[in-house]
Amino acid sequence: MVRTIIWFAYFWYRLFITYPALLKAKKLHKGGKIKEMEQLIFKTAQDWARSLVKLTGSTIEIKGRENLPVTGPFVIVSNHQGNFDIPILLGFLERPIGFISKVEVKKLPIIRDWMVYMNCVFLDRQDRRQAIKAINQGAENIKKGTSIVIFPEGTRSKKLEMNTFKSGSFKLAQKAEATIVPIAINGSFKIMEQSGNRIKPAKVTVTILPVIKPEDYKEKDLKIVSAEVQQIIFEELQK
Repeated sequence: MVRTIIWFAYFWYRLFITYPALLKAKKLHKGGKIKEMEQLIFKTAQDWARSLVKLTGSTIEIKGRENLPVTGPFVIVSNHQGNFDIPILLGFLERPIGFISKVEVKKLPIIRDWMVYMNCVFLDRQDRRQAIKAINQGAENIKKGTSIVIFPEGTRSKKLEMNTFKSGSFKLAQKAEATIVPIAINGSFKIMEQSGNRIKPAKVTVTILPVIKPEDYKEKDLKIVSAEVQQIIFEELQK
């Protein structure tokens, strides 16, 4: 319990001390120094995420790093076991990424502003018109160079087994004609969800699987693509 209290206190403290960097990012953006701004955002977000994971006492193993595209943006499609999936990917992939996030996150101060500068997209699943607009915005962000993470389950599974992937999530990749990078996250639910939201150390393995090129899926029905990608991740989790 003590570890959990310390972690949440540190979460807000560590977030608060990123505020000067956020102000600097805004200034760089206003001054047109986009590359410098992007580097600042990436480094700040990576350091913040790594520190949060480190404080849990967990170890993160990344496999298949050679499968990440060397150049150009891509869409990461991952299973979603727990809340720590986001800081794990943000902190340990060593690539700048944005996320498709539920719209409720916009209520969180400072986090919301960082996410905007990371080109994240806020999705309201209860508002179909807004959801379509968000997917279109996400596709444009990808075309402009932002790699995006989607969790097609739509919510945390909180266990090893996956929920069914929602095919609509793949519209983002289809519209952007982007390379899909399947990722299997194994063990992240053990940090928090398995213990009733108490923070505990865990070993987490993140496996980056071979990419799926646009030409390999663009003519397929998205339901088929969704099922195929889920099967790829499922088979990795069973190993």
